[in-house]
Amino acid sequence: MAEQILKSTSGESLADILERVLDKGVVIAGDIQIKLADVELLTIKIRLLIASVDKAKEMGIDWWEHDSYLSSKAKEVEAEKEKEELAKKIEALEAKLEPKKDEPVAKKILET
Repeated sequence: MAEQILKSTSGESLADILERVLDKGVVIAGDIQIKLADVELLTIKIRLLIASVDKAKEMGIDWWEHDSYLSSKAKEVEAEKEKEELAKKIEALEAKLEPKKDEPVAKKILET
């Protein structure tokens, strides 16, 4: 018996399909529950979104821009906040000590 080779008649390539998926987005959602004698032991909620960056931003999703592990800009902002917090702590400690005429240490730290 001869083997039949089935081909898609629509002529769409994988690139066309991927472009359509990324343009519109795909959401896959599911829950996994493990029960023993009607007692729920474990629940896993799975949510997966596949979309282009532009589509994700359009939907209000931009967490990667604020994640310091993924964005160098977010790292800089985080480092600056930490620097400011440390400067405030130093100023508070200096206020507890005897006032000096020299410039506070916190200002020197912020300038560097």
